[in-house]
Amino acid sequence: MRIRRKFRSKNDFFWVSTRYFITKKINQEELSQFDKLELVEADDTGTENIVSSYVCADIFPSTSWLTGDRYLYLLEQFRSKSKLKINLTDPKQRLVPLFTGNINFIASEHEDYWYLYVRLPEWKNTQMYPALIYSWDLDKVETAIENILQEEPETIEMIFDLVSDAIDTNNRTVDKPLEVPFYPFPYFEGMNKIGMDKYWLGLYWRNNKYDISFLKEMCELCSENKIGKISITPWKSFVVKGIPKESKLVWEKFLGKRGINVRHSMLELNWHIPVANKDALNLKKYLVSNFDQNDISTYGLTFGITDYSKAAYYFTSIVVEKNKQPEMIGNFQTRDTYNLLYAKNFDPNTRQYIMHVQDVDKVELPGLLMELSQLYFDQLGSEKEVEKEAETKKETTELEVYQCTDCLTIYDESFGDITQNIAPKTVFNDLPESYECSLCEASKSSFQKVVLVK
Repeated sequence: MRIRRKFRSKNDFFWVSTRYFITKKINQEELSQFDKLELVEADDTGTENIVSSYVCADIFPSTSWLTGDRYLYLLEQFRSKSKLKINLTDPKQRLVPLFTGNINFIASEHEDYWYLYVRLPEWKNTQMYPALIYSWDLDKVETAIENILQEEPETIEMIFDLVSDAIDTNNRTVDKPLEVPFYPFPYFEGMNKIGMDKYWLGLYWRNNKYDISFLKEMCELCSENKIGKISITPWKSFVVKGIPKESKLVWEKFLGKRGINVRHSMLELNWHIPVANKDALNLKKYLVSNFDQNDISTYGLTFGITDYSKAAYYFTSIVVEKNKQPEMIGNFQTRDTYNLLYAKNFDPNTRQYIMHVQDVDKVELPGLLMELSQLYFDQLGSEKEVEKEAETKKETTELEVYQCTDCLTIYDESFGDITQNIAPKTVFNDLPESYECSLCEASKSSFQKVVLVK
C-alpha cells in the first residue's frame, strides 16, 4: 500500500515527493501515531499522481535554473486531485522518467518555461504541445486539459485550440526541439557528499518493504537534523538530502542498528517491477542471481518486468514482458513464456522499443539478457561520436532568424508561431503588421534579422 503525502513526527511535517511505501505488516496501533496519514491500496488511481525530479536536484546533472526550491514552489500549484498522471521533470537527469505521465512538463533552456508532452489515456503516442508553458501556468494548463477531456480531443492541435479558448496563459514560442542528452542510469545508493559540509543518503531494500517503526525513526532523525523532505524515487528507494557533516556518524549508526545494507550492486538497484507482485520479484531475484554468478556488469542499464494483465508504458532500457497464458481445457498447464524488448540506443527517452526475442522460456532469459547487456556496452559511446560529428557539421551551418530586440525572443520561419496561429514555413515578411512578440508583445518592427551559427 501507499502512505500518502505527509508524515508527522513531533511537530514537523515531512513531505514525500513520489509514491510507494510497502509495509511488512499493517498494525493499526502503530499507524494511529500519524494523525495526517492516508492509506491507499497499491495501483489505486486518482491520488499521488505527480512525479517530479526534485529527488535529483543538487545531486545529479540539472538545468541551471531548475533548483530544488523551485520544484517546491511549482508543486504547491497542484492543489486539486487530477485524474491524469503528471510528470514535472528535468531532461538533464536520468533517474526520473520524462514521458510516463499523461501530462509531461519538461524543463526548457529558457528560465521558467517548459515543454509539454501529452499522452491522454486513450492515446497510443505522446505528442508535443506547440508552445512552451510558463512555470506559473502549469496547474492552470493541466486543469484546462482535464476539463476538455469530454471533448475527446484526438490531436495536440485540438488540445491547443481548446486550452487557448479556455484560459489566458503566458506561453512562449517553441524555438527549438527538445534535446534529451543521454546519460547512463546513475548509482543512487549510499552516503554521498553534497558540496563541502552536506551529504545525501540513498536507501534501497531488496523487497521494497519498509517497517512503520523504521519510517517513524527516520522521520524523527530528519527532524533532529532539520531536514523537512524525504524523497522516494520511482525505483522504490529513499533519498534524504541535506544531512549535516557532523550528523553523518549518527546516520551510519542508525543504518547499522537497523541492519540496512547501503552497498547493493547495480545488479539489484536498476529494476522496475510491479508493486506487490511476488512473481515479478521472484523472477528478478532469479535473473539477478544468474547475473551475479556470471559476474556480469549492468552499470548504466535499467530493467523492467511487466505484468501482461495491465497496459504497460515502459521507461526502462530493457523490458521483460510476460506473455498471457493461453486458455486451456481441463487441467492441462503450460509454462510461462516471455518477450524481451530494448529501447532504441538503450535510452528509454527515445520511447521506441525494439523486439529482441519472443516466446522464450524462463531458463533462456539470463543468457539473452547478458547478450543484450553486451550489446549495450558494444555500442556505448558510439551515439556520442555521431553527435559530435553532427555538431561539427552544424558549426558550419548558418541560420537566419528574426529576434525581438526587447526580450531576445526568436522567430524562426521553420517553426512559425502557433501561439498567434502563424503556420510553420511562414516567411517573416509575410507576417501581418499586427504581429507581436509572443513573450513581451513588442511590435513586428522590433524584430531584427540575425544569423545564428549552428
